[in-house]
Amino acid sequence: MLVVSITGDGVRRFTQLARELGDGRARSVYSRAINDTGAKAATATGRALADQSGLAKRVGAKAVKKRIRSTPATLAYEIPVKGGEIRLKYFKARETRKGVSAAPRNQRQVFAGTFMKAGWWPKRVVKGNWNGQVFRRVGNKFQVVKSDVVLPTEATTGNTAATFDRGKDALDVRVTHYLRRLAGGALS
Repeated sequence: MLVVSITGDGVRRFTQLARELGDGRARSVYSRAINDTGAKAATATGRALADQSGLAKRVGAKAVKKRIRSTPATLAYEIPVKGGEIRLKYFKARETRKGVSAAPRNQRQVFAGTFMKAGWWPKRVVKGNWNGQVFRRVGNKFQVVKSDVVLPTEATTGNTAATFDRGKDALDVRVTHYLRRLAGGALS
């Protein structure tokens, strides 16, 4: 789970603001700023998550869709990232003679012994009820093949984590914006 909240120098600034404006108004200003920053950070994180994992952008956006917004009481914006081990079919999978070629984490590789179609080469046929899944034969049964990409783990590493941190760093800018609006132009 990714969280946007007040840390470091922001705590000192918040307590000073609470003394000057009153606790309720300060909490309201910070809550609005956290919600703005959190929404932008979530959008950027979803895009970065899709890029890093090799999934479509809509899948990355869907993984960070449910968000817990900040209130004056909580002063935190939570972005839970959902998703388990992703099936191989979502990584631009295509069948070759050696197995299925797919690109988890944007690294194309062949998964030997896997298949997506039925029949003998070269007259392979697409089975409609297989829905584009990638299978591996295990005994007399077919097993759906999954990648080793787990979205909550991916969200806390690499470029996705860096993107989230950059978005989270914009909190001071939003707080200043809302303070100027509250002051009615008295601040410059």
